[in-house]
Amino acid sequence: MYFLNNCITDWKHSTYMELMNDHYDSPWKEAIEHYFPEFMAFYFPDAYAGIDWTKEHVFLDQELRAVVQDAELGTRFVDKLVRVTELSGAESWIYIHIEVQGKRQAEFAKRMFVYNYRIFDRYEKPVASLAVLADEHKHWKPTSYGYNVLGCRHTLEFPAAKLTDYDEKLDELLASDNAFGLITAAHILTRQTRKEHQERYEAKLRLIKILYKRHWDKQRVINLLTVVDWLMTLPAWLDTKVWQEIETIEEIEKMQYITSIERIGIAKGQVEGIAKGRVEGETKLLKRQLERRFGALPAWATEKLSNASESALEAWGEAVLTAPTLDAVFSDRSDSMEK
Repeated sequence: MYFLNNCITDWKHSTYMELMNDHYDSPWKEAIEHYFPEFMAFYFPDAYAGIDWTKEHVFLDQELRAVVQDAELGTRFVDKLVRVTELSGAESWIYIHIEVQGKRQAEFAKRMFVYNYRIFDRYEKPVASLAVLADEHKHWKPTSYGYNVLGCRHTLEFPAAKLTDYDEKLDELLASDNAFGLITAAHILTRQTRKEHQERYEAKLRLIKILYKRHWDKQRVINLLTVVDWLMTLPAWLDTKVWQEIETIEEIEKMQYITSIERIGIAKGQVEGIAKGRVEGETKLLKRQLERRFGALPAWATEKLSNASESALEAWGEAVLTAPTLDAVFSDRSDSMEK
C-alpha cells in the first residue's frame, strides 16, 4: 500500500509539473488569434510581406485536429492552422501551420514535417510551416527534417523564431507598438523572475504601466493585460497590489479601461483556464501510462478519456497501477464519475 500511494503521489506530481509546463498555452492561443497579422509581422516579416492582408484569414483549429489526431509526436504547446491569401502568384489560398513550442523536444522537427505533409495531403494546397521556440535552451533551434533514401530526398525546411534571441533586446521590445513585442517581453520577464515574487511583481507592474502609456483602444488593453496576467502569475496578496496600482493609474490618467466587472471576468477566465489545463494535463499523462501498460488504445478508451471528468481521471489514474486489463481500469465505479 505504501508503494501504491507513492506511485499515485508521483503521478499527481508529474501531472502538476506538466500543467506548469503548459501554463502558457491559453494566452498564446488567444493572442495569436486576436493579433495574427502582428504575430506574423513580428516573428516572420518575410512571410508577412507575402500575404494579402486585405483578404480574410481563417483559423482552422478543428480541421487541424482532424488531420493530425493520430500523429502524437510529443507534447504540443500551441498549434494553429490558418488559411490566408497570397499577395501574388498562381495560388490564391495557402495554409500556414504554426507551432509555438515551449520546451526542447527530440520529436519536434519530425512533427513539423509530418503535420506539413498531412495538411498538404488534405487540402492539396501549399503549406507554410512556422515555428516559435519558447524554450530556454539557447542553442536548440531545429529548422529542418527529412530523409534521403535510394536517391529520393524528402526534406522540410521551416523558419523558426527563437524567443531567447530577444533576451538582450528587452528595451526594444518594451518600446515596440507590436502586441507581440509586449508579449515577448512578458515571456522573457516571466522566465527571469521564476520563484522571485517581488521581482515579478515589479516587472509586471512595469509592463502594465507601459501598456497604459500606449493609449491603445480599450479592448486591446484588456486583451494584452489578460495575457500579461496569465503569464506573470503572482501570489494573491501581490496580485491584489497589482490591481490597486491599476486603479491608481486609471485615476491619475483619467481613463478607465478595466471595470470591476471586467476584472472579475479576467480572474474567472484565468481560473477556468487553469482548471481546463489541469484536466488536459491529467488526460495526456494517463493516456501515456495506459499505453505503456496495455499498448495502443482502442477508440472506445480514447473517447472515454476525452470526455472524462477530473474525478474519473483520478480514479483511473489509481486503477492503472494495479488493474490486470484495460477493461478493469475503466470499471463501473469510475464510469459513474464521467461527464
